[in-house]
Amino acid sequence: MTKHASILLLAAASLVLVAVPTALAKRGHVTATTVTVTAGKPSELAFKLSTKKVPHGVVTFKISNAGAVPHDFKVCSKPTKGALVDTCNGKGTALISPTLSKTLVVTFKAPGKYEYLCTVPGHATAGMKGVLTVT
Repeated sequence: MTKHASILLLAAASLVLVAVPTALAKRGHVTATTVTVTAGKPSELAFKLSTKKVPHGVVTFKISNAGAVPHDFKVCSKPTKGALVDTCNGKGTALISPTLSKTLVVTFKAPGKYEYLCTVPGHATAGMKGVLTVT
């Protein structure tokens, strides 16, 4: 390989390293977000989230149960259009026993307000639910 060919190859590689991240940024590429969720706190039938506003894209929920009874965590798949519900289609965890944790990964493709809730009978009705704003 000649010296000129080596320089051209290096220049071409440099352009790729600059062009790809720039193209992704221009297309609205979103990085992953992590939300810490505590179930059973501040009261047994409540959730505490580290944030209630996230960018659209991949969101990892790290849920721990600080309560005295099992809970789960479910995120509805469609944005809410009004009053909160006590059930919905979506993605959720299995039951989480007290002192244990689980991880849930959800991809939000569109901005909106998405409900989250505990699906244990009576828990959402008693207030174990809320709204996550996706921008």
